[in-house]
Amino acid sequence: MAVHHLHLLSDSTGETLDMVVKAGLARFEGVETIKHFWPMVRSEGHLERVLVEIGQRPGIVIFTLAETKLRERLEIGCQSLGIPLVSALDPVIEALSRMLGRTAHTRPGRQHALDAAYFARVEAIQFTIAHDDGVGAEDWEEADIVLAGVSRSSKTPTSIYLANRGYKVANIPLVVEAPPPPSLFRLQHPLVVGLTTSPDRLIQVRRNRLLSLNQVPETAYVDQERVMSEVAYARRLFSDNGWPVIDVTRRSIEETAAAIINLVNERRSPVQDEAAETA
Repeated sequence: MAVHHLHLLSDSTGETLDMVVKAGLARFEGVETIKHFWPMVRSEGHLERVLVEIGQRPGIVIFTLAETKLRERLEIGCQSLGIPLVSALDPVIEALSRMLGRTAHTRPGRQHALDAAYFARVEAIQFTIAHDDGVGAEDWEEADIVLAGVSRSSKTPTSIYLANRGYKVANIPLVVEAPPPPSLFRLQHPLVVGLTTSPDRLIQVRRNRLLSLNQVPETAYVDQERVMSEVAYARRLFSDNGWPVIDVTRRSIEETAAAIINLVNERRSPVQDEAAETA
């Protein structure tokens, strides 16, 4: 199978490019690619060194460069190498420019400016890390989202992903022998969401976890009947309290987080509509 080189070149961190390329590659099956990251390219000298590397491993170049001279030099360099070049953001920026009737700024890295949203995201990450795995129940009312689910139902990675989107998240493991604290059922501000998965998938994930820790892979932790009992217990708890439930069996972390954000937005909408009517 042929290996395709992808060169991701940015004048900032390259996070935007990475997400765009991941989304694009997800549409293709059975392809093998090697991604080369070239972040923080902000000088002609740096760009020249990158072009040498690109010439040694030819492949499509996908870029986000704001500075006109660097863009022109990159275009000339890729043209001389016979390498295709794609701007990841130009179509979006051009459409926004036409709609807004304004010219886009050319300062690199503007999206990472230390504004209020940045500090809010940092605060959300700190809160989420400090309230992982049932810790800090006394602060759960301050959370935007509380995730509940049995062990290994993707609570922590989903929490961290949501925190990076600016949401304060707490998560709590549900254990049959140790019911959650009563404060969980009195929460008003956070949206409590139940995460569930199929017992077979849960057993597989747990067994892999035990193996990674060099522990015996056959314990009560992965016993079929016990796992089924745990999942059933969690589902009853979700149903009894009217919490929305998301099945993560066939969802990626990103898909689970997107579903939770939709629930948050739906919950906020009636309040926003009422405020608009009052105004």
